[in-house]
Amino acid sequence: MFTAVVVPALIVCVTVVAMEGLAWAVHKYLMHGPLGWGWHQSHHLPHDDLIERNDWYAVIGAALAVSLFALGQWVWPVMFWAGVGVSVYAVLYFVAHDGLVHQRWPFRHVPRRGYLKRIYQAHRLHHAVDGRDGCVSFGFLWAPRVDRLKGELKRNREEMRLRMYESEDAALR
Repeated sequence: MFTAVVVPALIVCVTVVAMEGLAWAVHKYLMHGPLGWGWHQSHHLPHDDLIERNDWYAVIGAALAVSLFALGQWVWPVMFWAGVGVSVYAVLYFVAHDGLVHQRWPFRHVPRRGYLKRIYQAHRLHHAVDGRDGCVSFGFLWAPRVDRLKGELKRNREEMRLRMYESEDAALR
């Protein structure tokens, strides 16, 4: 019973946690970097489209899950449960990010307290910056405290203003 239930459940849970770490890194360094901004920019611009170019990242995530299911079926059974973990993460992401934060559902709900409010506020602060630089809170299911994010956002804006001033000053020399 232990190996039939507990081990797969642990693999799924560890994979969900690992996916949040991977998603944070991909969001910060790829999506907001020069290689991934071309798709992700659509997510930071106002639009009324049902689908945005950024949704291709979800297709890549689905391909990862399908690949893990295939590996689990034919090569190493542990990978099947990792595929389940990736799929669970995808559902949680869809509910929290696409549904709750960006309201891509036919109904609207703005959380007023607790964990969901913190996730909502953190991602709204992520979108408080124009462009790809200076953003805060790159996670999707975990968010630092809002007061910490506001302080980081303020420091980022001051740093960007200083850099802009220094580059203008250098151009005048």
